[in-house]
Amino acid sequence: MKEQSITKGFAVLSAAGMVVKVLSLFYAPFLTRILSQENMGFYQFTYQIFLFLYVLTNSGIPVAISKMVSELIAQHNYKDAVKTFKIARTTLLILGFVASILMIILAGPITVAAKQEKARLAIIVLSPTILITSIMSAYRGYFQGRGNMTPTAISQIAEQVINTVFSLIFAALLIRKTVEGGVAGATVGTSLGALVACIYLIYVYGKNKRFKVPKGAQSPEVKRLSNRAIFRKMINYGVPITVSVGLQSAGTLIDNSLIKPRLIVAGFMEKEANKRFATLGQMSSLINVPITIISALSAAVLPAISAAAALDDKRKVQDKINQALKLCFMISIPSAVGLAVLSKPIFALLFPDAVNGEYLMKFSCLVVVLMSVVQIQTTILQSIGKLYIVTTSMALGILMKIITSYSLVAITEINTLGAVLGNIVCFTVPLLVNSWYIRRLTKYKLDLIKYSAKPLVTSAFMGIIVYMIYFTLETFMINGDSSAQYVMPIAISMLIGAFVYAYGLILSGGIKRSDLDTMSPRFIKIIPNFMKERMR
Repeated sequence: MKEQSITKGFAVLSAAGMVVKVLSLFYAPFLTRILSQENMGFYQFTYQIFLFLYVLTNSGIPVAISKMVSELIAQHNYKDAVKTFKIARTTLLILGFVASILMIILAGPITVAAKQEKARLAIIVLSPTILITSIMSAYRGYFQGRGNMTPTAISQIAEQVINTVFSLIFAALLIRKTVEGGVAGATVGTSLGALVACIYLIYVYGKNKRFKVPKGAQSPEVKRLSNRAIFRKMINYGVPITVSVGLQSAGTLIDNSLIKPRLIVAGFMEKEANKRFATLGQMSSLINVPITIISALSAAVLPAISAAAALDDKRKVQDKINQALKLCFMISIPSAVGLAVLSKPIFALLFPDAVNGEYLMKFSCLVVVLMSVVQIQTTILQSIGKLYIVTTSMALGILMKIITSYSLVAITEINTLGAVLGNIVCFTVPLLVNSWYIRRLTKYKLDLIKYSAKPLVTSAFMGIIVYMIYFTLETFMINGDSSAQYVMPIAISMLIGAFVYAYGLILSGGIKRSDLDTMSPRFIKIIPNFMKERMR
């Protein structure tokens, strides 16, 4: 199994993530048409329950596997790297089984408390997926720890393709019977996709589980670890991460459980409250597209920083941090600007029945940047062993989020915008806390202004150009109520915007010739020569 560079690993994972998100975005409108905007609220709630239990079982230990395997390989302790994976896999199997049972038991009480009774059957049907994904995440963590992101990427694409096809088929068949059946049918593909992806990863592991160790690399002086020591270290790494991500998911779950009742307090009827709640979920699916790329960056960076930290190579750690921050802003800022400028046609194309989707998106775009930076900060702190500060900062953010959302959603004039403002507060708090901690206590520089300035200026210019182009195309190409007519104007505007941003970043010095050394040779070949010549 070949180890990949950060840039190549990031490219592989981000490409897969984009394919997965594009599939999910095109799948969502079809599912909305099958279930209706009102019933999508039940579907969104089902997935919030699933995601909460998913992160409790799949967030901490897989990251611990990736971190520990990369550290042990850096220290040439190959046998314990494999043993770590096997111990973690058994642990995740047990956790996944327990979580699946809990999901079945709690389906009734949770849906009654949140006034989402029609989601109960869907939660039960989705419960086996927790067990499957727990096993699957162990393999993904192992491959990432070995520096190979390709098996994870391929499994993600296969998982989403099967999810898309079978979820739509079962939803269409079962909605004819009952609403509950239709919502439950929409989750069947998730289980099938996870099962196929898990089988694929097991197959790849069977073919690549042996290490090819160069002569002299396996030093007899390597200190071997006992099973107990490995398990204790895995728990020390995994538990803080699980608590941190679990708190974030719990905050989202509590927040979402309060939104519908608070909308009713604001004076909306239950049907209208369901539609507005569904719109929040649809908006989240859009802003999660660029977040997927940042997640891929985090997954690729964590093993590299962990390995450098294990060898006490501070200069290399700082270089990896700088590289991660630069890529983070280069991706998140133009994504946020693009979503804000094109929010109206994007919602008209994908979610025409959404309530105030365009308006909410303009505010939510700030969340894209905030959430991206917090994710990179979290990866940095996890990589250097500063785990509990992540948990503390996120807990503060979630607490402020719940207070903000609870207070504002019940105000009729604000309603769902209150939930968006709650998300902004949620990520602003940990961003400030993490920045202070990294700067003051770890001695690593985290220059947010330096790396965000050029992408910000270039993205603003790009946004103006995209708005002008789209407005012109809209005048001549859009006439009527068909959603399909928005495809060409959006696509043309996005392509021109991407070109303007890339060229503007080169002219401003945001991308330099030295950056080409970290890129894949294949990617360099597709960059036009006139752009390369302009690089400083």
